[in-house]
Amino acid sequence: MTATDPKKWFRVHRRTADPRLRLVCFPHAGGTAQLFHGWPALLPADVEVLAVRYPGRQDRLAEACIEDMATLADAVEDALRPWLDRPLALFGHSMGACVAYEVALRLEARGIVPEHLLVSAHEAPQWAEHGALGDADDETLITHVGHLGDLHSEAYDHPELRDLLLPALRSDYRLIEGYHPADPVPVKAPITAYAGQDDPSCELDGVRAWSGLAAPGSFELCPFPGDHFYLVAREAEVVADIAARLAGA
Repeated sequence: MTATDPKKWFRVHRRTADPRLRLVCFPHAGGTAQLFHGWPALLPADVEVLAVRYPGRQDRLAEACIEDMATLADAVEDALRPWLDRPLALFGHSMGACVAYEVALRLEARGIVPEHLLVSAHEAPQWAEHGALGDADDETLITHVGHLGDLHSEAYDHPELRDLLLPALRSDYRLIEGYHPADPVPVKAPITAYAGQDDPSCELDGVRAWSGLAAPGSFELCPFPGDHFYLVAREAEVVADIAARLAGA
């Protein structure tokens, strides 16, 4: 199988044989497709969910992680080709927001404009500051992740799980910290930016800066109560908002 074999890049949740639209969901740094396992039941049956499965974790554990944004976005865009017979919308959380944006750019370069680009919990590329957590010691990296919010961070307390999870987390941080587009290109797709109001990792002004990459009048900021992982506690509300935005697509 090639690196862009669609069968290994997406977990496909299908509730109808003839979907009206496909929602492609991109996890956060260190995250997996499992983040979106509850979404299909909350979306209309004619919306098919493709949850992206990054290499280096779960059933792709034996594969090398990707530490370069262009390489990752190219691979996802290539793997999406069998699913281009229906309109697409893209949702990305944290690091996944930037990956979704880069995939949107690649699709638009081929003449395929997504119905919507939905970005979450990450500042716009032209705003974000980057640290060096990808090369920090284990404890510093784990402590940082714990400060973001309570999403299975206790797994790092178990040595056997830590050894499995840390390589992907570290590689993802290296990827996003190395992502410095000099002059980010606007997309044609409308953009909605979601954020947790108490997210310690990004300021609302930085999330609002995604408006600079949208066409005039095609951007909206949608904050929710909560921290970096607000979308877990507020899952039903977030997915309902997404469904409403996709209803006319």
